Amino acid sequence: MSGNKNKHHFETLAKEWLEKRGVSISEIADLVYVLQRKYHPNLKKEECEANVHRVIRKREVQNAVMTGIQLDLLAEQNKLLEPLQNLIETDESLYGVDEILSFSIINLYGSIGYTNYGYVDKIKPGVLARLNDKSTGKCHTFLDDIVGAIAAAASSRLAHRARDAE
Repeated sequence: MSGNKNKHHFETLAKEWLEKRGVSISEIADLVYVLQRKYHPNLKKEECEANVHRVIRKREVQNAVMTGIQLDLLAEQNKLLEPLQNLIETDESLYGVDEILSFSIINLYGSIGYTNYGYVDKIKPGVLARLNDKSTGKCHTFLDDIVGAIAAAASSRLAHRARDAE
């Protein structure tokens, strides 16, 4: 695969895998809106979606999405060795590798991403509440953090662009 085709292929795969796990770009954009509406009174959802798409174009993000979803799926299928199986399956509070993987996304747009991520991870609005619902039988130990990180990065990107436009 050529470089450009390969890049597009991984971007498409990452978006498809998110969709297959029940996460839409629109839902991630809703999180961006939650994070930025206070600072941008005329913010439109389309701007939030555009920034989410731009974040997902980054290879680091695509890699994190595919890695995290694979680990969640393996945990759902009980295919991990113990004690890792239990740690991921139960989203053990002291298991922080899911957050560490998400930091690779947050780092893309500077330190403001950590603040955005921490806030959205704490309040768990929208899609994050659904992904954290353990009663569904689905394992989203990595996915919830990855979705929050994509939203935080897109929010940071939006804030940087707005500042640059001033």
